[in-house]
Amino acid sequence: MDRAHAVLGLLMLILLAACATPQVRPRAWEDLSGETGLASWYGVPYHGRRTSSGEVYDMYQVSAAHREIPLGSWVEVTNLTNGRSLTVRINDRGPFVEGRIIDLSYAAASLLGVVGPGVAQVRVRLSQPPQGAPGPVRYAIQAASFTAESSARALKAELEPQVAGVHIVKAMVGGETYYRVRIGNFPSRADAQATAERLAGLGYRVLIMESSDRP
Repeated sequence: MDRAHAVLGLLMLILLAACATPQVRPRAWEDLSGETGLASWYGVPYHGRRTSSGEVYDMYQVSAAHREIPLGSWVEVTNLTNGRSLTVRINDRGPFVEGRIIDLSYAAASLLGVVGPGVAQVRVRLSQPPQGAPGPVRYAIQAASFTAESSARALKAELEPQVAGVHIVKAMVGGETYYRVRIGNFPSRADAQATAERLAGLGYRVLIMESSDRP
């Protein structure tokens, strides 16, 4: 009888173990501390080709490829070597090289200081998951980025008589505050391009980038 009870108890333990809810660990990029690893970048010959999202890849726009993060998500990428940080939109799949966790567009890699070395140790944090059906992409022009708010305000005051929609975006990068002077929230790259060319003709070094702002 004791043996029968022992066998029954063992069977119950096996059944309970089989029915127990497994503890699923979150994927690295879902962790609040972020995913760390190597970032690379891609440009030619992918420029002008379709991405996994169906968009045409533009190496001069701020975007990135990741193997798992949902397409349309915004992520914060921090270069752990120089402390630079940037929010980019995931619109493609990759990289497919062992040890690399994200593939940046040429524009994103330039802003983060990755183009020269080719790869860099970064941290990737999910900033904003895709919000239902993706809306139209908006564009902004970045004129400069300062650590001193007074410098950003001075440039803003200098630009305002020449162009509409000048604003300052405050961002934390590696524990330091940056003040980015941006212009507009354009519905198309062509609209942004026209304003950027006018500013370039006045001697300003500007960059067209996708905007996380929605209409």
